[in-house]
Amino acid sequence: MSQADQDRRIDYIEFSATDVATTRAFYAAVFGWDFTDYGPDYTSFHDGRLAGGFHAAGASSADSSAGGALVVLYATDLEDVEAEITKHGGKIVREKFEFPGGRRFHFTDPSGNELAVWSDR
Repeated sequence: MSQADQDRRIDYIEFSATDVATTRAFYAAVFGWDFTDYGPDYTSFHDGRLAGGFHAAGASSADSSAGGALVVLYATDLEDVEAEITKHGGKIVREKFEFPGGRRFHFTDPSGNELAVWSDR
């Protein structure tokens, strides 16, 4: 599926981890997931279908409570989606920032659920 086909769809999911290395080892052993490490506080996984990551608890402003997850959507036009979110009652809770591979921001929906949107552009 092309990035254009992924526009405004769930693309990635992040979890907090109390110990990134132990969590990585667990999912690799039990489920056979492949990992790419981005330093000691972040590892990205691919399960063969879905990609995601684990960040050290407390290492990100995206920290959710234990057991929580951060759903990440893809957008071809990050600024357009950001404008639509605020227009329809969402709130930006983490301004756009760069990371290896792209940019993203976090928002809460009208019910307070936190999600993120990223783009490689």
